[in-house]
Amino acid sequence: MLSQVEKVNESIEYIKKQGVTSPKVGIILGTGLAQLGSEIEDQKIISYENIPHFPVSTVESHTGQLIFGKLGDKDVVAMQGRFHFYEGYSGEEITFAVRVMKELGIKALFVSNACGGLNPNYSSGCLMRLEDHINMLGFNPLVGKNNEEWGPRFPDMSEPYSKVLGALAHKVALKEQIDLKQGVYLAVSGPNLETRAEYRMTRLMGADVVGMSTIPEVIVARHMGIPVLAISVITDMCLPDNLKEATVEQIIAVASKAEPFLTTVFKGVIAELDLDSL
Repeated sequence: MLSQVEKVNESIEYIKKQGVTSPKVGIILGTGLAQLGSEIEDQKIISYENIPHFPVSTVESHTGQLIFGKLGDKDVVAMQGRFHFYEGYSGEEITFAVRVMKELGIKALFVSNACGGLNPNYSSGCLMRLEDHINMLGFNPLVGKNNEEWGPRFPDMSEPYSKVLGALAHKVALKEQIDLKQGVYLAVSGPNLETRAEYRMTRLMGADVVGMSTIPEVIVARHMGIPVLAISVITDMCLPDNLKEATVEQIIAVASKAEPFLTTVFKGVIAELDLDSL
């Protein structure tokens, strides 16, 4: 049986044979948020199913491909489609692409997701920058044998989300007149949405939004020393005393409508990003 390191190396070997340029910024696009991929110039697209050992996306709106190219003057790689625990993937599989992107050369990781709003001061369609998180997924992707070449056995998580990238995001949002909130993201396993009692519990725990992704990728990114900027699109409000039924179709529709604002922030930060200062 191949080790995770050997699997990552085989994936990288295949990707490099496709003639791609070494990316400096990695981007993970969440549910309904794939449009940023069309902004990438000089595209080289590789389907997940063609990459050795790569998982395959099974969720609606997750195309399942890597897009290599340029955003402004930066070489980037964007994941159109991520992997979730509720799809049956392990922590290692969910975060496999982050390991691959790091070994390909990324210096920063930009993550997006669609989520439910718990903070009554938020509204459907607005953006929130993650400043911290609470892991209620029931697993940690670092469990198991540690590869010291990738990172320490006990990585520090006092700053899971880069203050430098966060400050740039708010600077860009202010300039573009985009209301960018900041708060705490809580992840649960899904796939069902939460009950009223569960929403009350997560709010009491200090969460501003709730979702089913992002935290595993962030943990692995920080394990490997990659600074992270993560932004949530709030697709539905999860207020227990005024809870309305939500469907996947509605969630995707709201995410797609808010996506241009997310793209503006990500593109603006990447344009101003000094990779040598990270």
